[in-house]
Amino acid sequence: MARIIVTPDQNVPGAAPVLLDESVYSVHLSTGHAAMQLIERLSWALSDAEAIERARPNRIPRRRARNRRAGSGRTQGAPPRQPLKA
Repeated sequence: MARIIVTPDQNVPGAAPVLLDESVYSVHLSTGHAAMQLIERLSWALSDAEAIERARPNRIPRRRARNRRAGSGRTQGAPPRQPLKA
């Protein structure tokens, strides 16, 4: 028996809420209608997980490494950003 479990990504220790925990059988893919129902349930759980991840106030932001050339004052790599023109 296969199982689908969806939880939000964990950046901090602790138990994540389980948003979908479902046993899956081949009958769930036997017809287009049954397959669409499974995909719909999976879609709801993924949307809920993303909403929880966005709302989490204690997320650990990813930092970009900044390599500076000696005395240039600019980061290596991407060119400076230009404002968008309307």
